[in-house]
Amino acid sequence: MASSSIFTPRLTPAPSKSKSLVSFFSLLPTSRPVKYKRDFPVAKVASIPYEPINQEYLEKEFSGHGVTFEGIGESCVAKMEVENGSTASLMMPSGLITSYKALMWHQGTVELLHTSVLEAEDEDDAIIQGGISLPLTFATDDGKDSWSPTTWSLHNVRGSPTRSIKIEMISNDSEGKIRLKHIVTLEQDILSSELIVSNSTSSPLQMFGGVMSHLTVSSPDAIYALGLEGSNFFDKRPIDTEFVITPPRYGDTSQPGYGQVYGKMTLQALASTLGALDQNNSDVAQYRSNDSESEDEEEGEEDDSYKQLTDEMCRIYTCAPRVFTILDRGKRNSVTVGRDGFEELYLMSPGSVHEFYSRYAYVLVGQTAMLKPITIAPGDEWKGGLYIHNPNL
Repeated sequence: MASSSIFTPRLTPAPSKSKSLVSFFSLLPTSRPVKYKRDFPVAKVASIPYEPINQEYLEKEFSGHGVTFEGIGESCVAKMEVENGSTASLMMPSGLITSYKALMWHQGTVELLHTSVLEAEDEDDAIIQGGISLPLTFATDDGKDSWSPTTWSLHNVRGSPTRSIKIEMISNDSEGKIRLKHIVTLEQDILSSELIVSNSTSSPLQMFGGVMSHLTVSSPDAIYALGLEGSNFFDKRPIDTEFVITPPRYGDTSQPGYGQVYGKMTLQALASTLGALDQNNSDVAQYRSNDSESEDEEEGEEDDSYKQLTDEMCRIYTCAPRVFTILDRGKRNSVTVGRDGFEELYLMSPGSVHEFYSRYAYVLVGQTAMLKPITIAPGDEWKGGLYIHNPNL
């Protein structure tokens, strides 16, 4: 089951786990069974179970700024809405931003984020993926200690529907020496996700990961990335985190229809492709294991200023503009994506061998520190994040 809406009373987020990585890619699993939930290896600092969120307390304490709260099981959804009708929703305590509906030129609102809901083994729960997430890991120079934020608590709500609304969340390590503040801001034409990291330890802190945003599209075949010409990149395999969506057969060139566009496929090839993608293939895990050793890390330079994202791809641009545009010709709209603080741009497309408007109708744009970590000196504070600008008003 897949859906772009998460507002049903049965849904709760997948349980979070602490994660660790000294080198972001070197510690990714080389083999795994076919699962929708993806995790990094477990960190030394264990997760602290969280108490169910008190919706009535949040409404009493933080209402009056254009934010409403809806309880969903042991979680809570905070919905922000500005006066022109644009809205954004995020879940606590996971901190996952699940929706950004922006006002368009035709005076209707359009969902710009891609979120998928899957039934968990427990029928009363669900696994929620996509949206905007923060897969982050912090490590000391020697790599002996590492910590990842798994739960967020609401710290403050500011602003008003007439201008902008800010929701501040915080997450601390068990010793209180690493403090993260995540600020989600909704304006009439912008949604931003800002991260503030404070290092109170006595040694430098290395930060890996970044901010990952799933942008919903009609089909990757109709998507173009504008403004990346001349940018240096490395081809990489997709990252695995609990909130990132990745086709289970990504990179399998033997699958029917690989690298083809639906419009160029015969009906027989199309039926074969859909059948192959829908079934649970027992050999996927073995394929992942064999392919991981031959991971393509080819370095290159982008030669297309109007790059179509039809083909399956995953790249980390090490030298790219801080602002570029994603154009969807199928939906006749575009978004401008910008970054601050992070030096790397992560761009992943699942390709166009999937059904239109399906679970894989998205492109993943990340502002990251995956090839080279960001170092935060003792006592220092670092700021960074991403914003999505809607130019379609």
